[in-house]
Amino acid sequence: MGNEQSVAPNSTAVRVALWRAMHVEVDPPPHVLEDEIGLKLVAPDDGWRRRPDMDPDVTRHFRASIVARARFIEDLVLEQQAGHAVGQYVILGAGLDTFAQRKPEIASRLRIFEVDQPGPQAWKQQRLIELGFGLPEWLRFVPVDFEGGDTWWQRLAVAGFSAGQPAVVASTGVSMYLTKEAIFATLSQVATLAPGSKLAMTFLLPLELADPQVRPGLQQAEQGARTSGTPFISFFTPAEMLTLAREAGFRDVRHVSAAMLTQRYFAGRSDGLYPPDNAEELLVATT
Repeated sequence: MGNEQSVAPNSTAVRVALWRAMHVEVDPPPHVLEDEIGLKLVAPDDGWRRRPDMDPDVTRHFRASIVARARFIEDLVLEQQAGHAVGQYVILGAGLDTFAQRKPEIASRLRIFEVDQPGPQAWKQQRLIELGFGLPEWLRFVPVDFEGGDTWWQRLAVAGFSAGQPAVVASTGVSMYLTKEAIFATLSQVATLAPGSKLAMTFLLPLELADPQVRPGLQQAEQGARTSGTPFISFFTPAEMLTLAREAGFRDVRHVSAAMLTQRYFAGRSDGLYPPDNAEELLVATT
């Protein structure tokens, strides 16, 4: 497991894990994603549901967005894997992702690479061992100290990733913290992967374009991120994001909007649960 010092995950990763669990606990079925393992990893105190950022009504649309993006990417991985097109799955900024623990029968037929900061990753491995999930051979942890100048690409190769084999690469909830140059560098790197590889990446639209009912929440999140020293830096319109991906060298690029996710995963619901328009949306790019 290396000698990285264990450091608890950041507040954003914890919030995402708790919202995913909350979806199962407070939203009526059918559930878009069933994930209570992240909650077990975090093991918050009993009062966690009373946190202001856990208010079920206030967070409804953000919660929907979180489970929708996760489900979409997992469906993409399953489609690619079922067609035997892809045997590698890379999760950039993996946080408290639990795909490997929730879907072991599928995950074990892939090589999964979780890329994250060394401290939180060491913490997560420790928790997986404590909870009895263990660290299977097909699940590779790739600690990358971005601030220390580590390149995730080199670390991935050391962990056994093959650039000559197709892969699905996912990056959710990360791009807003990176400069446009850093995003372009990541896109360019992934665009060199074997033909048929896919990148699924979320991006944040300019806040003034967001659905008015969620704009205050987004502004609050932006303020909170700035206060905690990890400000939102990059916002893109869908057209700007598609252009950037084409310039990076992808053969095929498409924008998956929140409206498309609503149609796919929330149709027929009467509880008002759906991801907000023009907030966080997805780029899917194919090499």
